[in-house]
Amino acid sequence: MPTAAIFENAPETALEWHRSGAGAALATVVQTWGSAPRRAGSQLVVSGDGRMEGSVSGGCVEGAVVMEALEALQDGQHRLLDFGVSDEDAFAVGLACGGTIKVLVEPVGSALPVALLEELVQARASRAAVAYEVNLSTGTRRLMRGNYPDRMRMDRSGLEEDGETFVAVHNPPLRLVCVGAVHITQALVPMARIAGYDPVIIDPRAAFAAPERFPGEILMEDWPDEAVTKLGLDARTALVLLTHDPKLDDPALQAALAADVFYIGALGSTKTHAGRIARMQEAGFTEEQIARIHGPVGLDIGAAGPAEIAVSILSEITAVLRGKQP
Repeated sequence: MPTAAIFENAPETALEWHRSGAGAALATVVQTWGSAPRRAGSQLVVSGDGRMEGSVSGGCVEGAVVMEALEALQDGQHRLLDFGVSDEDAFAVGLACGGTIKVLVEPVGSALPVALLEELVQARASRAAVAYEVNLSTGTRRLMRGNYPDRMRMDRSGLEEDGETFVAVHNPPLRLVCVGAVHITQALVPMARIAGYDPVIIDPRAAFAAPERFPGEILMEDWPDEAVTKLGLDARTALVLLTHDPKLDDPALQAALAADVFYIGALGSTKTHAGRIARMQEAGFTEEQIARIHGPVGLDIGAAGPAEIAVSILSEITAVLRGKQP
């Protein structure tokens, strides 16, 4: 696959360029076949003065898309483009073979109403999960909340079975909250970053939550319940408890059980977990709430050492996120 960074701020960039007076068009991959460089939902923003940010093909067809986008800004109409990527062009951007892609181009302010784009940008800023739905034939567009649960869970934009309805998934960034700045956390955090998570590390013990142990990462030395209250816990958050100390783990655990996080994992033996369950029962949590805790944390892969334990934790988080309950 191409090594270019994934561009995640296309709606914000398009709105900024439109407001600046330069004009903007959003180009979005709506369907792919074969060895496509970018998945459905990938976006390229083109300004009226020829600037571009993002990618729909890793470089194979960007030039043609830019020309179409500039024409769309002139006539105000959306357009659906089909491209075949040759094996030779695909190889040039790091793919083994070619394929075809379908790209939707939407000029902002005409085909794509500014108010709708503003609503989308605001939803993204507030960490609200929304689906952008557009009928490719009629051009009818709307934002939807609570619809397309499978697509939202899988982060899978694409065409519906009718072949006319395109759904672009706009989920908040995934977030991993680690309570305990321990050795496992040092291995887990960089792995989680590669997997697309924004990590946050909570530990009131200054010796553990030292910047030199976690260079460049967000460290919070607050008491865990205070820290998660500041952060806010939502359906795109995974919480992992790694301190072995109930005084630190339990306050964050109780906050997570009362929230809508998609994953809760807690380090410790089966005996330790039994004690944890008893404490949560005493705190008034229901059997259904307590059953959300994955403890001992991680998939049973025979992990030995912090790095392998981190692999098992991230694997379990991924399985839960994608609906493959372990």
